[in-house]
Parts: sequence; structure tokens; C-alpha cells
Amino acid sequence: MGEPPGSSIPDTNIKVSGGAGGTSAVFEDFGEMGRLTDDIGGDALVTAGKSHKYLVDPNVVASAVLDPVGAAKFEGAMLGALDGPKGLTAVAGTIELRSVALRAAEAGYQLADEANRQLLADLEWTLAAAAPGALPAELVGILGVATGSALADYIKNGGDLSKLKDDEIAALQRLIVEHPGLVDAAVNMAPGMISNLQGFPVDLQQGAAEIGLLMPDGKANVVGKGIDTDTYARTPPQNLGDIMAQLNHRNDTAQQDGNTGPNIDVRKVTGPDGKTRWIVDVPGTKVWNASTPGSNNTNINDLGTNIHGVAGQDTALQQAIDQAMQQAGVSKGDPVMLVGHSQGGIVAANAAADWVHEGKYNVTNVVTAGSPVGLVDMPSNVQVLSLENNGDIVPHLDGRNNPDTSNWTTVTFDHQTGTVGGNHKMGGPGDHGYTDVAASLSNSTDPSVVAFNQSLANNGFTTGTSVETQQYYATRVPN
Repeated sequence: MGEPPGSSIPDTNIKVSGGAGGTSAVFEDFGEMGRLTDDIGGDALVTAGKSHKYLVDPNVVASAVLDPVGAAKFEGAMLGALDGPKGLTAVAGTIELRSVALRAAEAGYQLADEANRQLLADLEWTLAAAAPGALPAELVGILGVATGSALADYIKNGGDLSKLKDDEIAALQRLIVEHPGLVDAAVNMAPGMISNLQGFPVDLQQGAAEIGLLMPDGKANVVGKGIDTDTYARTPPQNLGDIMAQLNHRNDTAQQDGNTGPNIDVRKVTGPDGKTRWIVDVPGTKVWNASTPGSNNTNINDLGTNIHGVAGQDTALQQAIDQAMQQAGVSKGDPVMLVGHSQGGIVAANAAADWVHEGKYNVTNVVTAGSPVGLVDMPSNVQVLSLENNGDIVPHLDGRNNPDTSNWTTVTFDHQTGTVGGNHKMGGPGDHGYTDVAASLSNSTDPSVVAFNQSLANNGFTTGTSVETQQYYATRVPN
């Protein structure tokens, strides 16, 4: 649904799906109503059954001797109330039938929704497996000479951008930022191509895992960098905009000194009740090469982490976040929110799902920006907000839309810069990117966004009276 009046960001085509106001939530309400109705119907049947004993109650039978007409009227009225066309037994049966219908509606919606998603993925997989070499020539005709020729050269050169001319690179960049859906198709076709090459089928996550074998992930090494004294780090967040601004600050520090600055922070938020909540910030990719064997790449924010993250694997970066949280003093029962941009969002979502399933941490909220997280199996008690720029190709790298569930809200918007990097960057005040849109959502009247913002307040993340931010530098070391 479109963003209601009141947004401070003009002409960005903000749309909200999922969450408390989403379609899935309505059908989940049907299911819950069906379950409640089933309880009511069951109680009514039990009451009807128990009430039949009064028809043969000794006192009623004895009274028939003294007042046979009155006793007969009582028996007739009681039978009608219990077993008549509009009696309690019939009403209970009707309630049970409605319960079945409501629960069937919920199940039918979920089945159809999943079937449609799987059908599209299967079609793309089959196309790639059947004809992996036929696409470039067809695309040349569809896309036009300049873009089609650039794409054909890119494929012919084995994906080496350095062999393309500047105008060819520009043409390819325009193609994917203006039509990011092509990335979904390419990603979903990749497993089919891998299956064709190796002779047995794999799905997207299995394909990513196989590619990840070429990029050893190693293990994490985390070094504390002390308390951050920046204004962003010392100011308790009051809304979603503040939360995203702090993530943007950590994103900036991670790029300092050749990408060797603090790249994880753990914020200790103390509320007016004296209790502690924690916000963990995880910035995105900083190095676009991978930790191939012998490369000695120690940067944990690299391409390899992306591949392992899309595969749903426990990455060295996820281990680093865990170590940072332990060093900061996070307890098992403390409310935790994980916030990440790009790669940081993938790892944050995977970590939340893993840790809640394992009972390791009490992750209550996750915020992602420009992250491919549609494959994450998130527990229903974790509230998720995903921000996605329609021109940003990175959220398409998993080839899936985010789940449309009552606990997962996705906000899409338009911010077209004409470049891959420009569309993906977090941005700053006034540029209508991720940070600006997050700030505008702080005042949103959309039901799903309102519910998510309320969960932030209820869990104490935006109602704190003080905050202390511990910063960490994480690297990858060999196993």
C-alpha cells in the first residue's frame, strides 16, 4: 500500500507490504479467529451435552406427578433449546463449520502464495538448466544493440569487467539499475546452470553453498576499540531515523584507514526502568573480492561473506557479532535488536533466526537496509523491518521477495541515481536514500510501520534515557 500523507520525503513512491497491516496478517487473523471460534463451538457442544441431564433430573421426574402439564412444557422447552433447529447443539455445529472455513481460508492462502513463488523459481531454474548458452543472443535482440552487445561481451569475457569499454560498462549499469528484476531472474537461473554443469540438481542456497566452498570463511577475531564518543553514539535513539543514522555512522567508521576502522558496535540502552536493552549495528560489504585459498584476505566484510550469508550459513561475521555481544556483556534474556545494511542485514537476519531458534539471545527486532533476506526462516516472534530501494540490485541477490507475514514489514521506495553504488549506499540527510526514508517512517501512519515502531518502543529501544556504545574491529583468520 502507498505511504499515507505525512511523509517528509516527496515523490519517492514509498510502499509497504507485510507486517501487521499486510495481506498475510489478515489471513493469519482468519486462522486465529477460526481457532477461537473452534473453542467457542467446542464449549457450546460440551454445555449442550451436559445440559441433557436435566431432562431426566429426579426432581423434574418427581414434579411430573404433581404437575404433568408443567413438566411436559419444561421438557419440551428444554429439548427445543438444546436440540431444536435453533438450539444450542445446532448453533455449536454451525460455529464449528465456520471455524473450519476460516482455518481453510488461511491455509489456502498460504499454500497458494508459496506455490506461486516456487513455480516462478522452478521455471527460471528449468530455463537455465535447459538452455544455458541460448540467452545472450536473445537478450541482444530484446535489449537493443548497445546494451545487448555489452552484455554479450561481458559473458564472452567470462564476467571480466576490465575487458569492457567504458560505454559498455555504463550501458550494463543502466540496464541493471533500471531493471533490477533481471537480477532476480539471473540469481534464480544460477542453480539451474550449476545443476547442468555437475549433473545433479541444486537449489539457490545449495548453489550458493557450493560457490562458497571456493571462498574459505575462516573464523572471527574481534578486538575491542573502546567506547565511541561521537554524538551519534552518545545520543539515545528516539525513533527509526535515529537508529538508521547510527548504523550509517558505523558504516562510515568501518571505511576508515583502508577499511580497518570499527565495523561492529554494540549499544547498551538503559531505560527509565533501569533495565538494559542492546542494539547491534553491522555495516555492509567493504571489499568486493573474496577469501579464496591463498589470498590472505582478512577483511570480514567481503564478497565471500555475502555468498555464505545468502546460503544461510553461520559466517565468520556472525561469529564476530556473537563475540562482540559477549564482550559487551549482553545477557541471554536482554532484549536485542540487530541492524544491518547490505551484507550486514543478511548476517543480522540469519543471526536473529539462528539465535532465537537456539535460545541463545532474546532478539526481538531486526532492521535491514538494502539486504537480500527473503530466504531467511525468521521466527514469528521476531519483528522485522526491511527497507529496499527499487533501483538497488543488492536486495535482489537472493532472487526472492521478502515473506509477507504479520511480523515482517517491507518498505520499498524509489531513489534512482543511475549507478549501482549510488542506489545502494545508505546516504545522508536530504538525498532521499535509506537514512532519509527511515527518518520519514518515524512519523508514518501506515498500520504495519506503526506496529513496528510501537514494537521498538515496547521493547525499550526508542525510549532509553542513556546509551553507551562499545565499538569493535572484526577480522577473518584461517581455521
